[in-house]
Amino acid sequence: MSKNLFAALLLAAVYWPCTALAATDQKDFSQAERLLFMTRQLDNVALPGTLRYVFKQTGSAEPAFEDKVRLDVAALDAGKQCCKASGEFLTGARTLTLPPIDGAEGNPVVLYFLENDIRTMQRLTKGSQTYFRKRIRMALFNGATVRKVQVAYKGKDIEAQEILISPYLDDPNRAKFEQYLGKQYRFILARTVQGGVYGIQTIVSGTQPGQGPLIQQEMLIDGAMAFAPKPSP
Repeated sequence: MSKNLFAALLLAAVYWPCTALAATDQKDFSQAERLLFMTRQLDNVALPGTLRYVFKQTGSAEPAFEDKVRLDVAALDAGKQCCKASGEFLTGARTLTLPPIDGAEGNPVVLYFLENDIRTMQRLTKGSQTYFRKRIRMALFNGATVRKVQVAYKGKDIEAQEILISPYLDDPNRAKFEQYLGKQYRFILARTVQGGVYGIQTIVSGTQPGQGPLIQQEMLIDGAMAFAPKPSP
């Protein structure tokens, strides 16, 4: 699939392409959007290279499982220009089929995770995928919290940035999925990690005192020690 067609599909889905956005005026986007979608996250990947992530789901809403995510990154054509990206998000019956990207700069694994999350929300609530995408975009533009944190990677503490959003807290359609109003999304980005994405996590807390999460999904790059960021000193 061509870069332009893929970009059009993502725009139609209310996302932005991981392809060349350098010409776009970054002042029109929030800090969270720029960090997630407009940063050259793949520049530190030795080409050709493969990024591997562990995906885990826990909680009471659906059966728990552990799976894997793979992103293959190669130079465009025969040159060294970055990047052609393709891969596999989960395996077997859970596989999320998404097209490869020619000219990727940002790490497509962010979009893949969000697309899988949106399909999970649709399955659990019978809501609209388009609506959930819009809520996430609005939260990244208007309501994101960004802070510096430290995370453990390959036995060392490294500097990272954490982006937090809660897209459904003020949702005008709250009555349709009351259980999910407090859902929180956490993105951890680190320049010293290949591909720039340390991990992504979503949590829907239980509604009863002492109840564990209704559903929790997290994806961590190989070498990540745990999803427990602490404020950077």
